[in-house]
Amino acid sequence: MEKNIREHAIQAIRDEAQAVLDLIPQIDDSFDQAVELILKCRGKVIVTGVGKSGHIGAKIAATLSSTGTPSFFINPLDVFHGDLGVMTQDDVVLAISNSGQTDELLRFIPMVLHMNVPIIGMSGNADSLLAKYSTVHLNVRVEKEACPLNLAPTSSTTAVLVMGDALAIALMELRNFKPQDFAQFHPGGELGKRLLTTARDVMRSNDLPIIPADMHLGQAIIHVSKGKLGLGVSLENNRVSGLITDGDIRRAMEKWQAEFFDRTVSDIMTRNPKTVLPNTKIAEIQKIMQKYKVHSVLVVDADNHLLGVVDHYSCMV
Repeated sequence: MEKNIREHAIQAIRDEAQAVLDLIPQIDDSFDQAVELILKCRGKVIVTGVGKSGHIGAKIAATLSSTGTPSFFINPLDVFHGDLGVMTQDDVVLAISNSGQTDELLRFIPMVLHMNVPIIGMSGNADSLLAKYSTVHLNVRVEKEACPLNLAPTSSTTAVLVMGDALAIALMELRNFKPQDFAQFHPGGELGKRLLTTARDVMRSNDLPIIPADMHLGQAIIHVSKGKLGLGVSLENNRVSGLITDGDIRRAMEKWQAEFFDRTVSDIMTRNPKTVLPNTKIAEIQKIMQKYKVHSVLVVDADNHLLGVVDHYSCMV
């Protein structure tokens, strides 16, 4: 019994995967034209569909919006009750229907045509009325649904979803959409925080462990420990001149043993520690830490005056 259940699940996945692969030959001139229409659109992409197509359409609209193409979903049923007012001649409509014959959607089409708004139709029927009246038609036909009855929208909705993602990705590439752009549309997410948060936002700037270069290491241990950052910073003329870490101290103890307490900070400090400016993004600081295998960076101004410290934990925003 258990094996049969798994076999059904595996077959469903195979069927949907094949439906997606079958879309590749259908990426033709019409796809190029659809992308061009959206790229030149001075308004919004209005995505519409009924039922399962509507659910998929809402996701496509969300993906487009979050990747640089202003878009929103509208149910064609709501259009008949005032929502048509959101549409302008600068917009493009992306209309989705697997059959291309959905009555509620087709009743919406004449209104769009009357306003001279371009229509990108997406259906599995190249001979449908939707395809006929669309400015550009994207064929998302599937051989069969993953449903054993070949009735429930499964492979067909997956195909539409993937075609929508293909449009979004192509537009991202043509718009030269960068991670920083993505972050602006996702300020609450982890990526957004890393790309928008700066060193100034997270650095520790008070009670910094400042230690003179001529301080003996026995005393330096105490200052590094009290600082709770695992490091000590040496300044000369109020500018950063060196850095020691608890790792440096341990290695010095192993190297010099009894002579350790006669040594000074200047004997072991790194004279060119990694520094960043206050407006350096957290994402960039993480790259520096990974590249140079360090756990902290010093935040300095243009004249190398110490402003603060950003450690590994500070970057976990």
